[in-house]
Amino acid sequence: MVAPVTALEGLVGHWVEGKHLPGSGERRGDVYDPATGEVRRQVAFAEEADVDAAVAAADAARTAWRDTSLSRRTAVLFAFRELLATRRDELAAIITAEHGKVLDDAQGEIARGLEVVEFACGLGHLLKGEHAEGVSTGVDVHSLRQPVGVCAVISPFNFPAMVPLWFVPVAIACGNTVVLKPSEKDPSASLFLARLWQEAGLPDGVLNVVQGDRVAVDRLLAHPRVRSVSFVGSTPVARHVYETATAAGKRVQALGGAKNHMVVLPDADLDLAADAAVNAGFGSAGERCMAVSVVVAVEPVADDLVARIAERARTIRVGDGRRSCEMGPLVTREHRDRVAAYVAAGEADGAKVVLDGRQVEPDADGDGFFLGPTLLDGVRPEMSVYTDEIFGPVLSVVRAATYQEAVDLVDANPYGNGVAIFTNDGGAARRFEHEVEVGMVGVNVPIPVPVAQFSFGGWKSSLFGDLHAYGPDGVRFFTRGKVVTTRWPEPGGARGLDLGFPRSS
Repeated sequence: MVAPVTALEGLVGHWVEGKHLPGSGERRGDVYDPATGEVRRQVAFAEEADVDAAVAAADAARTAWRDTSLSRRTAVLFAFRELLATRRDELAAIITAEHGKVLDDAQGEIARGLEVVEFACGLGHLLKGEHAEGVSTGVDVHSLRQPVGVCAVISPFNFPAMVPLWFVPVAIACGNTVVLKPSEKDPSASLFLARLWQEAGLPDGVLNVVQGDRVAVDRLLAHPRVRSVSFVGSTPVARHVYETATAAGKRVQALGGAKNHMVVLPDADLDLAADAAVNAGFGSAGERCMAVSVVVAVEPVADDLVARIAERARTIRVGDGRRSCEMGPLVTREHRDRVAAYVAAGEADGAKVVLDGRQVEPDADGDGFFLGPTLLDGVRPEMSVYTDEIFGPVLSVVRAATYQEAVDLVDANPYGNGVAIFTNDGGAARRFEHEVEVGMVGVNVPIPVPVAQFSFGGWKSSLFGDLHAYGPDGVRFFTRGKVVTTRWPEPGGARGLDLGFPRSS
């Protein structure tokens, strides 16, 4: 059985070749309960030797797992899916204890991760090659898709279960081995998942986990046996990961930051739009790369829309996620203070603070890292509260005179992760989805995260690399194409030398 939550108290170490190890170094980091502000445990920070050991274990397991039949790999995936579905309450409790998001939101994260696991269970049809008979006299051609090898996955703090589940099941289903480096802020979910994989029958060494900071990341980026890197995080780090790993000859998908806009046209259902803005702006305390952080109100609806958003946001119950609250704390005190500083900067720059989350009184014990829902009106594009990815419960309202002004504002932003439009005009929606320069678009859907059969990824500074996460792009990323040209000579057929360039005949 998988270790219960209580067994994760104390030191959170690494997972190498099926064993929980403390690592070779003495460096440690504190892991907090964000709702109380208390240190719950410590996490070991990997040294280069620990990363090398994890990569060596993955490399040693690589050939056997690559040669394992697709049916056997699929059986492991199905078993993992059942274990994850059965033990999801325990995993949600771990997420809430270390990240702070409310239990319902943690459950939702696991549900979206399960979608990708289920996709991976049935991706065998995407591994099929093609065959062409008789492309030339006696010559046939067929293609193969084969695993890349050892794959590194570097995941962020905001989705300690879902983001690893975006990558790891697809990589494993394709016949690869994996080294996962989770965030040091909430590391325990990764070990829980590793134990589930082991119980599902995954051979030791196919999945390994190294905890830590930049030392671990940079070693994975440089290690010669790591063939691919999947990353989710801020844009500056995504750019570093992409440039460093590609310079080392690796394939990379590095998903960066976002500044997601929600455009509300004058004909929109304003109650629907206000509900969506609150849900998408303040869910998970705004710590989502697909959270709506900017509402673009196309006049004359701004005053009415701001009033409706404020009315709803004031009712949100903020506190400990284990107390049936609707919004929890931010992940660390430093991050909370950083987000609060953006609110102060926006106010100093002339934005109107309609709702001030700095004054929240949370339902929690201790000194947790809370900031309540914050609504700023009259935000202008030059303000830092608009230009920067805040990653907190701060919703900015920018007013636009026309549809075209709204689209131009979205397109001028350096990020291109997600965008939404709220309207009852089908022609306007169709035009918007065609011309907006953003990778994922929602029409009356505020958080347009694709289902697992499609692929997740943005444009511009929100993505470095050519292939998106999970879905068909995920299969292409975790496999390499090979083309085989075959000729079987007829018995007694003609032979001889011919130095000319081969021609079809």
